[in-house]
Amino acid sequence: MKFIIFVEGKTERNILSDFIRRFLNVKFNDNIGVQIVKFNGWPDFKKGIAKKVNIHLKSPKKDEIIAAIGLLDLYGPTFFPEDKKTALERYDWGKKYFEDEIVGQSKYKHFFAVHETEAWLLSDTKIFPLEVAKAISDKFQKPETVNFDNPPAKLLDNLYSQHLNRSYKKTVDGKSLFTKLEPETAMKKCPKLNEFLNELVNLANEAGIK
Repeated sequence: MKFIIFVEGKTERNILSDFIRRFLNVKFNDNIGVQIVKFNGWPDFKKGIAKKVNIHLKSPKKDEIIAAIGLLDLYGPTFFPEDKKTALERYDWGKKYFEDEIVGQSKYKHFFAVHETEAWLLSDTKIFPLEVAKAISDKFQKPETVNFDNPPAKLLDNLYSQHLNRSYKKTVDGKSLFTKLEPETAMKKCPKLNEFLNELVNLANEAGIK
């Protein structure tokens, strides 16, 4: 049995499978697969998610799929209505939008990383180079509040430039940092990540995984 996770780009493809597997392996004795399906940015995701989900959930192997999960960064997409200003308003609207878009597929669930997956990294200063860790210190006790104006990846790029004299590379540094990040640590400081991962547990339990 497995989850299929639909993501918008290379960073998520590189880090999510291992990160989610490590979390699920603690919760279940049965081995749960995590298959990542990558789009080329959020516009491609928005355009093609319904078709790709239906291909998987109507395939001959559909009974092996616990759920199809969509995950986008909250920062970046521009399809939100103008009156949806706050992170919570955009989250709730976007979740309903995509789950309604996948007609007749109750196995599809949609989530957002608030505001980017890099926010999860800010939950544990110990995984960063010392100079960057000191700069993060206690200023970001609520990583998901790092916002639309200065999103997490941009914040990290600024800190790496200031303290390491180089840029932060999402596909290289991000991947390395995520191998060090414990999911349970990030969940304590990131409520929406906690919601996302606990929903995977609930879905697996409903599917009879032990």
